[in-house]
Amino acid sequence: MAVRIVPAIKPGNCPGGLMRRSRGLTAALVLSLAGAGTGIGLVLMPEASAITPPVAFTADELPTWQPNGIVFAMAEANGTVFAGGTFSAVRPPDGTSGAEQEAVNFVALDAATGNPTSCKLAFTIGDGSATVRALEVSKDKKTLYAGGYFGAVNGTPVSSVAAIDIATCTPKAAFHPGFPATVRALAVTDDTVYAAGDFGTVEGQTRERFAAVDAGSGALKPFTANADEPGRAVEVTPDGKNVLLGGDFFDINGKSTHALAVVNATTGAVTKTYSNIPSNSVVKDIATDSTGFYTGNEGSGGGVFDGRIGLNLSDFSEKWRDRCLGATQAVLPYDGVLYSASHAHDCSLEGQFPDGKRNFFNAQLTNYEGAAPAPVDGFVRSPRKLGWHPTANDGIGEGIGPRTLTIAEKNDVKYLWSGGEFTAINGKPQQGLTRFASTGDVGAPTTPVASAGSVKPDEVQVRWRTSYDADDSKLTYRIYRNGSSSPIATVAAESLEWQRPQASWTDTTAKAGQSYTYRVTATDAAGNTSALSANAAVTVPSSVQSYPEQVRADGASLYWRYDDTVSPYVADSSVSGNTSGVQLNAPALRQTPGAISGASTAMGFNGTSQQVYSDHRQTVGNTFSVETWFKTNTTRGGKLIGFGNNTDRNSGSYDKQIYMTNTGRLVFGVSNGSARTITTGLFDTYNDNKWHHVVGTLGAGGMELIVDGQSKGTQSISNPVSYEGFWHVGGDNLSGWPTKPTSNFFAGQIDETAVYPKALTAAQAKKHYDLAKAPSDTVSKVSATEDTYVNQGAPSAANGASTSLAVRGTSAYQTYLRFNLPAAPAGQVLKSASLQIKTSTQANAGTTDKISVVPVTGTWSGASTTFNTKPALGATELGSFASVPDGSAIQSTPLDTAALTPVLGTAYSLALTSTGTDPLWIWSMEATAADAAPQLVLTFGPK
Repeated sequence: MAVRIVPAIKPGNCPGGLMRRSRGLTAALVLSLAGAGTGIGLVLMPEASAITPPVAFTADELPTWQPNGIVFAMAEANGTVFAGGTFSAVRPPDGTSGAEQEAVNFVALDAATGNPTSCKLAFTIGDGSATVRALEVSKDKKTLYAGGYFGAVNGTPVSSVAAIDIATCTPKAAFHPGFPATVRALAVTDDTVYAAGDFGTVEGQTRERFAAVDAGSGALKPFTANADEPGRAVEVTPDGKNVLLGGDFFDINGKSTHALAVVNATTGAVTKTYSNIPSNSVVKDIATDSTGFYTGNEGSGGGVFDGRIGLNLSDFSEKWRDRCLGATQAVLPYDGVLYSASHAHDCSLEGQFPDGKRNFFNAQLTNYEGAAPAPVDGFVRSPRKLGWHPTANDGIGEGIGPRTLTIAEKNDVKYLWSGGEFTAINGKPQQGLTRFASTGDVGAPTTPVASAGSVKPDEVQVRWRTSYDADDSKLTYRIYRNGSSSPIATVAAESLEWQRPQASWTDTTAKAGQSYTYRVTATDAAGNTSALSANAAVTVPSSVQSYPEQVRADGASLYWRYDDTVSPYVADSSVSGNTSGVQLNAPALRQTPGAISGASTAMGFNGTSQQVYSDHRQTVGNTFSVETWFKTNTTRGGKLIGFGNNTDRNSGSYDKQIYMTNTGRLVFGVSNGSARTITTGLFDTYNDNKWHHVVGTLGAGGMELIVDGQSKGTQSISNPVSYEGFWHVGGDNLSGWPTKPTSNFFAGQIDETAVYPKALTAAQAKKHYDLAKAPSDTVSKVSATEDTYVNQGAPSAANGASTSLAVRGTSAYQTYLRFNLPAAPAGQVLKSASLQIKTSTQANAGTTDKISVVPVTGTWSGASTTFNTKPALGATELGSFASVPDGSAIQSTPLDTAALTPVLGTAYSLALTSTGTDPLWIWSMEATAADAAPQLVLTFGPK
């Protein structure tokens, strides 16, 4: 049976619609191009003071008056923004005061406040519904030209095109060319107005879909560029010599050219034709800057082109093509960045986000920062997308979302305005109009999701999934240890909404046998800071953990251990990997016992909807290995691990996978255009609810499947299919593969998943299997079962119910802690022990004095012990804190294991004492603060 391994051509799902053209400004906003690399990764960088260059605008929406319909067209002049469309009124932003105002298909607004100005124009028609579809301002900023379908402006007769004196806000009666059908786009030079639309004549003369009239009188000009289908976009090249035409057409002046053409600005004679835009796609918008021009495209059906094209002005040749799907309505180049309005939902062909949610606003470089890459499928991919992502929705009408863009300036602030069909911006109600400024970034990044792991003494790897910020792709992360208010480290990393690689930092000051907690914040370039992540706790082992260290040493590039405590993050524990996982539909965390000995846990999957996928798009080479542990009693099969071209949706291309059949047999499959598989024997089944280890490899010698350290078969294979995709664990598509199970999803537990960029040998796989059974350290965290302190200043007071405890030598405070110590596990001994306390939030809770930990030899109780009845203490010091810094934080000190070993399995008491004058205040077991209770951390290991 054939296996789908090439991404299918997907329909655009983008309905046709009316178009609005917008033009880029040529004024320069000076921004430095920081971080010029095309990749997203961990970088070192200085902090900036604004949004991440070269993005020029925040993603924070500003209060803006809004129409009760759709905005199709926008233009700006002298700090005023003009908006036209199909609506009858405008109202204040939601949550503000003010009365609705009449606005008949047109409104003028202050660029800086978003409020209507005194300019009122009504675009009307005697029969039918009037609409404004194009707005353009003259070069001298004195005249506003409007196009659409209307018969009068403020009662002055016109015919679908009008000229407005901006100073007086009145129509120019002398300008009244006759356009008998809808005008969809305008372009203006010093003396000419070019129009595109549905018309076949102008002033009674044949002008099919494109025409030019005198900018002053409206008299028809000789320019003739007759098209067989509607015109939707028109733009004049910066030198004024040529006109760029866009639309539905297949023919201009008898010459074959589809959707795009270049013609002489005076005569309309065809200068350049195009034949590589699909027949089911059209050009909706054209805009220029000093070096290029750009098209926004829309289509429907299979093989649709919905994205953007960048072309050279020098010879009108194509320099790149963005094949994202999602009906681009407007393009706007500004200071090296192309802003676009669309509902892009699938940028797989660009090596970016897969088919999924709609992204209504995008920004990308207009040109490559270095040499352009080699073509893919005959097209040069577009330059990288940038971190600017305000959100919108489909809205009303055709459900297109945003339709138009323009930039205005007032009081030295630039504003990017958008109009369209949307009814929400950034999750808040806002219809038809919105704007973003070049200053005032107030949106904080999302809160990082952190994890911490340690596989050898004196080293902790702190990992987190990078955060997302709608207008900053470069974020600064601060790591806080044990609740300290001062960061122990600062790391910078890049991320985009759909590309959030793992970042990490290694703590080499952590001590063996001690426990630590870490929290992480993210700060954008404007100083907006996220909340602290949840605590990520870890205990540093006293000896190297043999299994994970061997996986790392063997070169795993992805290593998911499933020890994480929070959703939706699965940490990559490989040495230098950044391919973290994203949990889908809440798999069960911290399942015990895990596959390997020690404290490692597994993840549970329900077999119907749960999986973990990576959001790091990559290409897998001709040599790789996949490895995982699993335990199940399912009779419905399912995918254990595999590679596919989507993330949270079913992949259309998928292989490099291990799956289970309904009977419990294992299949390893790779495609070279057809399915190549190795399957365990008929009675070689593994759904016996025991832990099993499986490895699939591909290398120069072919494929091999290894289960529980034993080879289950090999097969030769050449030319495995290569495509960009994502790793999946617990589920993804299996359609078309041999012995396909009932379920694509696996029901059971999975642990210790790894991917390698090489073929593991059978000996290496066997070693991994054997190491999992080798004894390793186990950690017991024992919280105090009783605690109190005594106070010489109140010698008769019992403080067992207090939420805090105190230690001081002069005017003595002493603290007593009782723990129920576990016995050592069979065959193991106590290898390390430490006492963990947390300073309270009281001012000056820390101390500069030494705090000693000693055994309690007398009797005591939290309920009755006072200073007058305090117990006797042992003279031998078990451990000590040299000092404790101020600020509520966890502190830890090693304890004497030789002294604790004889009392394992008993109730044991410790005292905290001091000879100094500076008190220490810590939380008691009665406190509700996180990690408040005093704890013993005991590490047991083989003798």
